[in-house]
Order: sequence, then C-alpha cells, then structure tokens
Amino acid sequence: MFRSHNNGELNATHITKEVTLAGWVQKSRDKGFMIWVDLRDRYGITQLIFDEQRTDKAVFEKAKSLGREFVIQVKGTVIERESKNLNMPTGDIEILVSELIVLNEALLPPFTIEDETDGGEDIRMKFRYLDIRRNPVKNSLLFRHKVAMEVRKYLSDLDFCEVETPYLIKSTPEGARDFVVPSRMNEGQFYALPQSPQTFKQLLMVGGMDKYFQIVKCFRDEDLRADRQPEFTQIDCEMAFVEQEDILTVFEGLTRHLLKKLKNVEVAEFPRMTYDYAMKTYGNDKPDIRFDMKFGELNQVAQHKDFGVFNSAELVVGIAAPGCASYTRKEIDALIDWVKRPQVGASGMVYVKCEEDGTFKSSVDKFYNQEDLKKWAEITNAKSGDLILVLSGNADKTRTQLSALRMEVATRLGLRNPTEFAPLWVIDFPLLEWDEESGRYHAMHHPFTSPKPEDMSLIATEPGKVRANAYDMVLNGNEIGGGSIRIHDKDLQSRMFDLLGFSKEEAQNQFGFLMNAFEFGAPPHGGLAFGLDRLVAILGGQETIRDFIAFPKNNSGRDVMIDAPSAIDNKQLEELHIKLK
Repeated sequence: MFRSHNNGELNATHITKEVTLAGWVQKSRDKGFMIWVDLRDRYGITQLIFDEQRTDKAVFEKAKSLGREFVIQVKGTVIERESKNLNMPTGDIEILVSELIVLNEALLPPFTIEDETDGGEDIRMKFRYLDIRRNPVKNSLLFRHKVAMEVRKYLSDLDFCEVETPYLIKSTPEGARDFVVPSRMNEGQFYALPQSPQTFKQLLMVGGMDKYFQIVKCFRDEDLRADRQPEFTQIDCEMAFVEQEDILTVFEGLTRHLLKKLKNVEVAEFPRMTYDYAMKTYGNDKPDIRFDMKFGELNQVAQHKDFGVFNSAELVVGIAAPGCASYTRKEIDALIDWVKRPQVGASGMVYVKCEEDGTFKSSVDKFYNQEDLKKWAEITNAKSGDLILVLSGNADKTRTQLSALRMEVATRLGLRNPTEFAPLWVIDFPLLEWDEESGRYHAMHHPFTSPKPEDMSLIATEPGKVRANAYDMVLNGNEIGGGSIRIHDKDLQSRMFDLLGFSKEEAQNQFGFLMNAFEFGAPPHGGLAFGLDRLVAILGGQETIRDFIAFPKNNSGRDVMIDAPSAIDNKQLEELHIKLK
C-alpha cells in the first residue's frame, strides 16, 4: 500500500496515528537541524517534519536531497503542529517521518507549481501535465467532472438514455469545414469527424428511443479565435413527441439544477426574447442582461440637422453608460480609440455628458441644442451623471460595433459579475440567411430545422421572412446551447433542400439515409445541444475555456505538448493512397 491516507484528510483527530503518505514535494525548508517538506497530491498538502534529534540519521540525510516535484513515500506519526496554519485543512498537524522512500526523482520544473505561477501560457501548454498539478487547473477539471455528473443525473432521472454515436461518418456540405479521415480499405474515400451527431440523434428518434443524450466530442475545422477549440464537447439531447415549449421547460430545469447544485444560485425567471428584439436592442443574438445599457435608436432626433455624419448614416444609435459623465477627456478619447481599432471598425464616436444639474455637454454642441440632447437622453434612458455614447453608419455593422462597445464599457465598470447569472432564451430566429457570394440561401442553424408552423405559407413566396422553430439559451452574454424542432416530414425536408440549392441528386447522395428513414414513420421531434466547455467555464466564473479542458490546443490548433499535427511517414501515406505535392 503506497498510502494509508491522502494529503488533504489528516487533522487533529489523527494525532499519534501511524500513517503512510505519498505524493510530490511542493517545497522544502532546511533549517540545518530541522527540515520541513510540504507533500502534495490531488487532495491537498501535508507538512512533513524531519528532526535531527528524533529522525533516523540516514532518513534525515536523505531528506536533505529532496528537490521540488520529487515523488516520495513516507511513513511516520501524526503530531500536533507547533505553528498552526489555519488556512489549510491539515494545518493543525504534521508528520514526524520515520521512513522515506524516493519513488522518482524529478528535474527542476520549467515554472513554479504554485497557484500564482511564473510560467507563461506557451510554456504551461508545452508542459501541461505539470500545469495540471496546479490548483487552478486541477480544480477546474474537477469542477468539469461535477458538472458532467450532475447533467447525467438530471437527464437520467427524466428517462433520457445515453447513446454513443459514431466518430467516423460521412462528410456533408453544410456548416463549418469538416475534418476528414482517409480510409485505407476504401481507396480514395474519406470519413469525416462529426461536427455534431445531428442526423444520428434524429435517427434514434425514428428508432423509438424517445429521449436521448450524449456528452460527446465534436469537431470543426475552423479558423480559431482566442477561445475556440477545433474539438469541443457537447451535451447533445433529443426528444420525440415534443413541441418547443416541452424542450425549453426540460432544459430550463437542467440549468436551474446546475446553478442550484453547483453554485447555490436560484434563478427567478428565464426571459424570452425574439431574435429581432435582441438584435435591435443589444446588437447581437446573445445579449448579456446582467446590466442594462439598451440601444436607443436616434435617427428621428439626430438626423436632418447640419451634422453630415449622422445625416448620411443608415442608423444612428446610442447607449447610456451609467455614472460615466465624470469621465475625463482622456478617458473618453481612450474609448474613441477603442472603437476605432480594426477589431471593432468604427470611424468615430459621439458622446454626450448628462450633467448632474440637468444640462448636457456633447462633442457635437455646434449642431445640437439642449432640447435635442434631452431627447437623446430620453431615448437611451440616460440619467443625470450618465454618459451617452453614439455610433452611426451601416445598420448591421453599427449594431455590431455598439454591441462590442457596450460589453467593453460594462467590463470597465465591473458590471459583468462572474458570480451573477442571467440566463434567457432567444427565439424566433430566421430560418434562412441569404449569401451574396454564393447567390443562395443558407440555413441559419442547419437544414433539418423546422419552420414555424404559422410561417409555412411564406416558404414559396418570401422564404427570407420565414422564422425557424429554433431557440438558443444564453447565459451571461454567451450562447451556451441551441436547438430546434426538427423537420420530420420527407416532403418538407425535400422543399428545404430545394431552398438551400441542393439538386435532387445532391440531397439524395448527402442525406438519402435520413430521407429514407422518414419513410418508415418518423415522430415529431426536437432537441438541443449545450456547449459543455463554455457552460463549465461560465459556471466556474471564468472567461476562457482552456483551463477546463485537460489538454487544449493553442490558437493555431496545435497541441504543443505532443507536437500535433505532424507529418507521417511515406509508408503510411502509401497505404492511404495519398500523395503530397
């Protein structure tokens, strides 16, 4: 037996007990006649003591040679600690060591294995197995485990069945770019890694499984952003004989369960917001409603003066930054510079200070009088002491820019409290998006999303106005899940493929297996998939998902620890019938 206890469980009740411990040397303090060693494992830290007067001489000398991250086993007696540490569970005791075995020596780690480390992200990713020893990463992985376990318990209690679906599937043309896998046994043919188990979960509904879920890896070969991974994990769910309301109720319940169980937070309500309202009021379809700052459209009160910038704009729109009328010119200029960055792309910003005495001071006083600016304040819901920030230009771009500014101002004001949770549903998305480059419609979600029943008549005449029977769950400004009621009728599915520009042959080639399944009695069905990585990060109070993934990849999609992707030898290429340029 390598250990009788772990390094986080011993306390004053164990004094005089003989114990065996094992773990890593966190640090060692040699006072000449006394050596203290902090021994660490996943569960905590226990202080060891080697006393020149009480410890065997050979053991004492061996203790002098211990280095950071050595793996050791000790036997000894639990004794009361003279200088207690109230900040750690084992702070009342220490172990007077009688036996010491070095199980494995260690090189000096390239960064300190401490909560606050001196290692940069690149070096920590290269030595991720060392980074995992640090409490922040270790605790994030343990928290992820707890979330996954609670999801499984909740869904299983509602009679959901966890079913695994294949990883080697057929490539399809919709959505992001597939990762493809060559088939050695089928020359010139390829599998694709699934972007989601979408068609398989629909087939499970045809198969009568009724309620399915899976915590599953998905893959998308996309250009990466700072917080996106090429492989990610979904909580994938599907239900038969349901309408939209049934699904929203189940997954509101799951979210309430996770918040209560893991954060002891109770949410009073899940507001429902249409896509059109979200875009008009917040500039995006995943609004953060922990704070206000709703958009106020100013065209009616800001145009038709002598200010050409506004007169030529498709949209003039502003927000009220609470309590920011006291901003200095330097602070306002910093915001102007921020919106001019290429990542945001605004050409400038107009501001109005709502003074405490009820007057207004703006950067466009030359063009607008006090009565004009008062109307701006009314439309943006600005109070005395607030600062109105106004952008203008193309409607879609300006909303996107102001949305980014809204989030940045909220961050600077400390309004994005990670311990506060504000979920909502965004519903009534457009079914289709027109793509100018290809000259055809694309599915906003995927080609299997059902139109709203009341919009069916528009499919033939005004397809761009058809709303999808789709819904996204948003939490703290992040889309954490989305889904839809699916098409279960072969004729309607065929009409959808026609709208998306598929020929009959292409539709049959790509999705014939699903269309054929619909011939054998497909039930009405729908579902939802949560992004587990993002959900766990938000519940854990973090902005980044990487520390909640054991072995993440960098912004280039590389695993720098194992050096992947990498070249393969010519023999493998020949077996796969692949020839490189």
